[in-house]
Amino acid sequence: MQIILMEKVAHLGNLGDLLKVRAGYARNYLIPKGKAKRATPAALQEFEAKRAELESIAGEKLAAAQAQAEKLGGVVVTIARKAGVDGRLFGSVTNFDVADGLRALGFEIEKSAIRMPAGPLKTIGETQLEVSLHSDVLATVTVAVVVEQPKL
Repeated sequence: MQIILMEKVAHLGNLGDLLKVRAGYARNYLIPKGKAKRATPAALQEFEAKRAELESIAGEKLAAAQAQAEKLGGVVVTIARKAGVDGRLFGSVTNFDVADGLRALGFEIEKSAIRMPAGPLKTIGETQLEVSLHSDVLATVTVAVVVEQPKL
């Protein structure tokens, strides 16, 4: 299926690129999320008419993501969990838990933006994780998993 990208999509292309992608990917993800439109002659004319506006919106999104990355730099998220004597957790810390911790600190981050390449955290200690704020902007946060103190 021929599409025209309405914004930059990681590993796919930039704003205004004319691409051929699988029909299901376009129909189920790109088009409903507003990231692309079908490449019809009318859509191409409409895009060219709005190109400057779309580029300025993309620039604003990038600037906002860079500003948020500056604020996120050096942030430490502390998460308390029950753990055994050897330091292994009874359960794990997922991207959902990290997103909740960031939300408690005043940052609105989607859980899908938190990258955990080694999977969920299963031991106590500090770990550096990347947060994808934009396709071009990554911020690094420190997640400190500590032992939960028993309630008396």
